[in-house]
This record gives sequence, C-alpha cells and structure tokens, in this order.
Amino acid sequence: MIGYVMVGTNKFNDAAKFYDDLLGMLGAGRMMEADNFIAWSTGPASPAISICKPHDGKPASVGNGVMVAIMVDSREKVDSMYAKALKLGGTDEGAPGQRSDNFYAGYFRDLDGNKLNAFYFGE
Repeated sequence: MIGYVMVGTNKFNDAAKFYDDLLGMLGAGRMMEADNFIAWSTGPASPAISICKPHDGKPASVGNGVMVAIMVDSREKVDSMYAKALKLGGTDEGAPGQRSDNFYAGYFRDLDGNKLNAFYFGE
C-alpha cells in the first residue's frame, strides 16, 4: 500500500551516509537520486525511504507525531538496526523490546531528528 516515505534533511550528505549504512543492513540500495533527493529500496516494486532538501527552500523540520517504521524479519535484526542507528549518530527514542504480544520494536531518531523504528511481528 505505501509506495515511499520521505523525510526532510538539513544535512544531506551526512543523512545520505546514515541511510546508506542503516538501510544497507536490509539489502536496500539507492534506487533514485538527484541533487536534492535520494530514495532507497530493496527492489523496484518494494516500498522506499527517501530523504530530500525541502522544495520550498526553507529548513527541514521534524513532524511531530510522524514516524517511519521499518519492518524486519527478526528480533535480532531490530536489535542490530537500533544499535547501528546509534553508532551512526542517531539518538535513542526507546530501546528494543517487546511492546505487545507479537510486536517487538526499537525506536531511534536520525541525524535531523526524524523518528524511526525497526519492528518485528511474530513470536
């Protein structure tokens, strides 16, 4: 259902490296890019995560209540993505753990303060 999610950045080159390294853990690579935009995906028919310099020329800001959730295939992958995000300069928004019966997630912010999580559904 979701084609792509885009977050704004004021640190374009640093954000590009952050997402190259973080999403590379899932086998995602750059699928589209221009001077002000990069999108990563695992394939042409898969959802994408994108960064951009805002088109209106104003500084990017974090949307209050907005979050990008990245589905992974194991609790271990949640743990490793969360740890990688912090190693890359991201900040903690909630350590990995069980949130409900079948929902395990870790929450973090990227270099611009955009909120993300890695989550796993399953036992």
